Amino acid sequence: MGRLSEPKKLQELKILLEEKTDQYNTPEFIVNDPISIPHKLNKKEDIEIIGFIIASIAWGNRATILKSGDNLLNITGYAPHDFVLHASPKDFRDLKFVHRTFNGKDLENFFTSIRRIYKSGSSLEEVFGGKKFQGDIKERIIHLRNIFIDDNFEKRSVKHISSPLSNSACKRINMYLRWMVRKDKRKVDFGIWNSIPMSDLCVPLDVHTGRIARELGLINRTQDDWKTVEEMMQVLRKFDPKDPAK
Repeated sequence: MGRLSEPKKLQELKILLEEKTDQYNTPEFIVNDPISIPHKLNKKEDIEIIGFIIASIAWGNRATILKSGDNLLNITGYAPHDFVLHASPKDFRDLKFVHRTFNGKDLENFFTSIRRIYKSGSSLEEVFGGKKFQGDIKERIIHLRNIFIDDNFEKRSVKHISSPLSNSACKRINMYLRWMVRKDKRKVDFGIWNSIPMSDLCVPLDVHTGRIARELGLINRTQDDWKTVEEMMQVLRKFDPKDPAK
């Protein structure tokens, strides 16, 4: 179809996307989506911790993702913040967890980094830059990786934290940021972070959203990478500058 440029076509596409947003941005959507896992918790720190991990493993069959998410909740006793702060190193080492290529060793590395962050008086929100950060989402993701992946973070687990510096679309991190930052009356997304503007959010791009975006004429690039994310967001910000990722 090619990139849409005519005002009439842009308006038609905006109407279509608004209709689809209204259809899927509903509480009914939550039930069979990975976002249902953090929705089982109430404490801010619990939501952002379990949300980060479930978003990091959100690939493959949805039912399998949800099963792994429930396993995570059981491992942490439905209190991941308390678990991360007070579990012993042996508790971390003995974790029984496998989701595709993400295993107990990866979970140990994630929990260890999260513990270091919270025990230092920071939080996952802060490692994305916090309120005073002047960078865009790309720079916030880089900032997260620089803090999250320290010298003790094992090499085998690095692949589970994507980087726009390698031109990855960072789908799962962008999805997580949407969950934490975006807010509206529907309350599918949590909107518990106020340090990142909704206007900065990016769409979680993968092979499926990329294919649909090309069919609709949102993008021309054939790769599903960070440059394509930026290309798509240029159009979506014309539709809604305040909430382009909705």
